[in-house]
Amino acid sequence: MTLKITMTTGLLLLFFVAISSCKKETSQKENLETTILSQIDSIDGTVAVAFFNLSAPEGSLFINVDEKFHAASTMKVPVMIELFKQAAEEKFNLNDSILLKNEFKSIVDSSLYSMDVIDDSDDIIYNKIGSKVVISDLMYNMITVSSNLATNVLIELVDAKKVTATMRDLGAEHIEVLRGVEDQKAYDKGLSNSTTARDLMLIMKAIANDRAGSQKDCASMLTILKNQQFNDMIPLYLPKEVKVAHKTGSITGVHHDAGIVYLPNGRTYVLVLLSKNLKDFDKGTDQLAKISKTIYDYVSTN
Repeated sequence: MTLKITMTTGLLLLFFVAISSCKKETSQKENLETTILSQIDSIDGTVAVAFFNLSAPEGSLFINVDEKFHAASTMKVPVMIELFKQAAEEKFNLNDSILLKNEFKSIVDSSLYSMDVIDDSDDIIYNKIGSKVVISDLMYNMITVSSNLATNVLIELVDAKKVTATMRDLGAEHIEVLRGVEDQKAYDKGLSNSTTARDLMLIMKAIANDRAGSQKDCASMLTILKNQQFNDMIPLYLPKEVKVAHKTGSITGVHHDAGIVYLPNGRTYVLVLLSKNLKDFDKGTDQLAKISKTIYDYVSTN
């Protein structure tokens, strides 16, 4: 009889401890969401946040994740994935060289257009027009310094439709890679690359979990993403020892960042911050960077 009572008491104690722990986790997540919603309210524009905690998925948070946004330069990550895929299929070797040209066809009517160095973040590459450049070097510049010229050459190589098809295979149902950069005729007709926070989250998760290619290829993608040169959002307020593999994107009134955050203690999470209709670009960017810090604080202390 005494044994039965002791066992029952022990089970009840474990039950109440589990309930208490669950309530604590729920409370912490609710506090996180309340804080982030307050931070979003301070931004004059539309914002989406996709936070997936790879170390503790139950602690993830999704706000406005199915809202459609202009993809800006975040679409360069899908292009990178497709490059590795087609290289694995032996359609080319990433160490092959291709002619760097500055003449592209609009998806509207095949009329020709060229990139302007003034509108590109990679001015050095323009000195190489007319010469052969290694594919992997173009890919590196496409991600780390967001080279538009490199992007257009590479999209022509792999085909935008195939990029989108591969994203569907990864479970990203809404992202659309229709064309290269600066196709003004397409833009005027509303034919732009688009994404959602959910889809970018799924794509980054696929890279982090070695599902976007072979383990070796995903490791190479992460190395490139960790060398990102534009760090004014996700990494801005994080400690220097935190590593972020990410890709930014911006056009007028739009600023994005999507990445994988690696803490020194082994915890890892995916974070996607998207914005549009920003009335104050710099202020909006800073507030988004502070949302990143809020999420980091949550992960590092829970």
